[in-house]
Amino acid sequence: MAETAVRLADPEVEARLARLDEVLAGLEGTPGPALEAVRLLTEVYGEALARVLDHADARLRERLADDELAGHLMVLHGIHPEAPERRAARAVEKLRPVVRDRGGDLEWAGVDGQVARVRLSTGGGCGSGCGGGSSDVTEAVRAAVLAVAPELTAVETVPDERRAAPAFVPLTTIKRRATPQEAR
Repeated sequence: MAETAVRLADPEVEARLARLDEVLAGLEGTPGPALEAVRLLTEVYGEALARVLDHADARLRERLADDELAGHLMVLHGIHPEAPERRAARAVEKLRPVVRDRGGDLEWAGVDGQVARVRLSTGGGCGSGCGGGSSDVTEAVRAAVLAVAPELTAVETVPDERRAAPAFVPLTTIKRRATPQEAR
């Protein structure tokens, strides 16, 4: 009977990915077969993963797509079972509670061409244009969306047309109310 493989915890996976980035960056400028070996190995592993997906039923495909590491590998190899728009929308929905905890809101608004569109309001009711970390939130949304859907080229925030702008009342239309003595 085969033994169960030991699984890496997410922080261990992240540490290995960071180290892999360092090693690959060092290989990029080095002539020789090492970089080609990495490329060929990646292609073969991608083919193996595609074959696993070919044999998977809909439930298993969904579970694999929901797994962060497996999902990223499927994106890397261009075999993710979900459309980029759906993956991007799910990323926005995952971030929404975090934005709400900061007093704002975040909502998926769709895709226009290759550009993801989101509605973002920051805390304090001032919209996306008033500091207070709104650029940090916008950047976090951009990074999360493009990480799961690199086929998209950008992420834009769009105004929320459903929220009516405050009405402007000209001062000339406001009349001073007569005091009780003046009303006589």
